[in-house]
Amino acid sequence: MIVAAVGPLVAMQDGPSLVEGKRLFFNARYREAAQLARQCQPANSDDELARDELQASGLLFQLRALLEPRDRKSPGRELSFERCGECGELVAAFMATTMNGQQAARKRLQTSPTDETALFFLGKFDLNYVWLQLGPLHHRTGWNEYWEARRSLDAVLKINPHNVRARVARAWIDYIVDTRIPWGARWMLGGGDKKKALAVLREAADDDADFFPHAEATFSLWEILVRERQVVEATAVAERLAAMFPENSEVATFLEAKRH
Repeated sequence: MIVAAVGPLVAMQDGPSLVEGKRLFFNARYREAAQLARQCQPANSDDELARDELQASGLLFQLRALLEPRDRKSPGRELSFERCGECGELVAAFMATTMNGQQAARKRLQTSPTDETALFFLGKFDLNYVWLQLGPLHHRTGWNEYWEARRSLDAVLKINPHNVRARVARAWIDYIVDTRIPWGARWMLGGGDKKKALAVLREAADDDADFFPHAEATFSLWEILVRERQVVEATAVAERLAAMFPENSEVATFLEAKRH
């Protein structure tokens, strides 16, 4: 569920760049990443999709930090949407940005149904929407987006089985269905498999990918390992992330806790 471009980035002609925004995001500075993305001026339609995804993901991770803190017992951490003063505004901005990205991707697919970039981003926008509903908002909704995400990502992998970002996003679907959906309903959503998801993420994190897709795969692997309480491997992966993003406070806090 993290952001990066499908392929090499085309630099913005003027102003803030997506590369700057991605570095902010992977250093857990989600608010700044979303704000910078909003200021970016896309040079082409690929950049437009990447900008919207970066902004939407930054907003999503802000909501996760407010409504789903890693340590739910921490005093002063707000868990109630109704008592969260900024959550309504964040959700509204997330919905507007996500809808804009979805519409742009769908428009491209009307004229080019096998557009790998548009298919990926459509699936990613949809998956972020589903994650917001099932996670921070605790809503059992978004099933149309779920199926569209699944079909889009499967289409990407049929075109290009080596697309690291699509492999990571598709692994998240397998994990979400296996861990967030009641057992009796999983078959209705095409099934899920958290063991398969972990295997895919381990492979993707070791893939010789571009920097940001590699980082996305590694962060996803770390998050699922933490969720599954596989502490030894999670710590080893966190050490790799700390070397890549030494300013990331979430990784630093995790490693500091393991040292004591």
